[in-house]
Amino acid sequence: MAKKPRLSFWQIWNMSFGFLGIQFGFALQNANVSRIFQTLGADVDDIPILWIAAPVTGLLIQPIIGHMSDKTWGRLGRRRPYFLFGAIFATLALIIMPNSPVLWIAAGMLWIMDASINISMEPFRAFVGDMLPSEQRTKGFAMQSFFIGIGAVIASALPYIMTNWLGIANTAPEGEIPPSVRWSFYIGAIVFLLAVIWTVIRSKEYSPEEMRGFDDDDENLSHKDSDKNEKRVISGNGSSKMKWGLLSGGLGIILSFVVFYFNFEKEVYVLSFGLIVFGIIQYVAGRLQNTGKTQNALVEIMDDFTKIPKTMMQLAFVQFFSWFALFSMWIYTTAAVTKHIYGTTDTTSELYNTGADWVGILFAVYNGIAALIAFGLPVVAKISSRKTTHMLSLFFGGIGLVSMYFINNPNLLVLSMVGVGVAWASILSMPYAILSDVLPAKKMGVYMGIFNFFIVIPQILAATLLGFFTKTLFHDEAIYTIILGGISMVVAGLLMMLVNDVDVEKK
Repeated sequence: MAKKPRLSFWQIWNMSFGFLGIQFGFALQNANVSRIFQTLGADVDDIPILWIAAPVTGLLIQPIIGHMSDKTWGRLGRRRPYFLFGAIFATLALIIMPNSPVLWIAAGMLWIMDASINISMEPFRAFVGDMLPSEQRTKGFAMQSFFIGIGAVIASALPYIMTNWLGIANTAPEGEIPPSVRWSFYIGAIVFLLAVIWTVIRSKEYSPEEMRGFDDDDENLSHKDSDKNEKRVISGNGSSKMKWGLLSGGLGIILSFVVFYFNFEKEVYVLSFGLIVFGIIQYVAGRLQNTGKTQNALVEIMDDFTKIPKTMMQLAFVQFFSWFALFSMWIYTTAAVTKHIYGTTDTTSELYNTGADWVGILFAVYNGIAALIAFGLPVVAKISSRKTTHMLSLFFGGIGLVSMYFINNPNLLVLSMVGVGVAWASILSMPYAILSDVLPAKKMGVYMGIFNFFIVIPQILAATLLGFFTKTLFHDEAIYTIILGGISMVVAGLLMMLVNDVDVEKK
C-alpha cells in the first residue's frame, strides 16, 4: 500500500483558493443580513427566527452532499462538481438578496444563498482529507483558514469602503437597502464564482483506483467501507432506530403542545418541529432497514451516524458551545453596537448606518486576525498539542466577546475582535484536523457532513432561544446576548480538555 504524497505549498494554495470566494459570500451574509432584515422592517427579537434558514439548510444539505460526493466520480472528479454547482447558485442569490423588496423575499434568499454556500463548502472540508497525508492536514485546514480570513476581511469591510473611499451612499429611504450594501453583494457574487472556478481548474483529484491504493484510510477505524459498486453492509437491525424515532417524534409533539398551550415564543416551534422531523427520518430509516431496503442514502447516512468515532463525539460538545457563541455574535453584534455604543435603533438614521458599517469593519478585523495567525496555529500545535491550542484560542474568543460590554469607544472594540479572531482561526482548523485523523478516507464527505450537525444544532437552539432571551430576560439589550455568547465560548474551551486527540497519542 502506498502513502499519499506530500503536496507543495502552491498545490495546497490552489486547492484551498475557492474558500476565498465561499467566505466572501458567507461574510457578506453574516455582516449584512441582520441589517437587511431590520431595514425591511424586522424587529430585533424576530431576527433569530429569520436566520433559522442558515442552520436548517446546513443540517439537511451537508450530510446529503457529503454522501453524494463520496460516491461521485466524473470528468470534474469527486468534490469539484459540487464546488462549481454551489458557486453558480450562490452567485445568483448574492445578486438578488440586496434587491429584496420585502422581508419574506429576503428571508427566502437567505435560505437559497445558504443552501448554495453549503453545497460548495462541505466538500472542501473533505477535499483536504482526500488529498493530503495525515501530517499535512493541519496545514491544509490552516490554509483554508487563511483564505477564509482574507475573504472575510475584504467582504466585511466592503460597505464601509464603498461609503468612505468611493463615496457611495450608505443610507436609503425607509424599506430600501443602501447602495453601498447592494454593490458589496454584487462584487461578492463575482469573487465567489471566480475563486471557485480557480480551484476547479487548478486542482486535481485522486481517482477511486488511486484512493484504494493508499494506506491511510485504515487507521483508527472500527469498520471498513465498501467500494462504490459493492453492496453496503448495514449492521444490526432497524428496530432501535424506529424506537428512537418514535421517542424523538413524541417529544416533539409534546413540546409543540406545551408551546401552544402556554403561548411560548413561536421560535420554540423550530425546536419541536425539528424533533418531529428527525424522529420521522429515524423511523423511516429503521423501517427500510428491517424490510431489507438498505441500499439507499437515508439508511446509509443514519447507519454512519450510529458509528461516530469517540473523538468526533467529544468534539461535538466543543462545537456546540463554540458555534452557539458565534451565532449569537453574528446575529446580535449590529444591534448591540448600534444601541449600546451609538445609542440608536433607528435604521434610517445616519448614526445607525455608521454603526452598522463599523460592525462590518469589526468583522473584517477578527477575520484579518484569523488570516494572520492561521499559519501560526500549526506551529503552536506542534510545540504543545492541537487540543491545547484550540482550548486557549477559545478562551481568547470568550474574553473578547465579554469585553464588548465594558467598552464605550467603538474604536476599542477592535481589541475585542482580536480575541475573537484567534478563536475563529482555531475553530476553522483545529477540530477538522483532529477529526480527519479518525475518519475513513472513503467516508470523509459524509462524516464531515454529519459533523456539521454539531455546528447546526446549536445554531438552531440559538435561533430558537436567543430571541426569547433578548426580549424577555435582557429587555432588548442585545449586548447581554453577546456576553452570553462569550460565556459559551469559554465553556467550549473547558470541554476541549476532554477530547482524545490521536495526534497526541502518536507523539
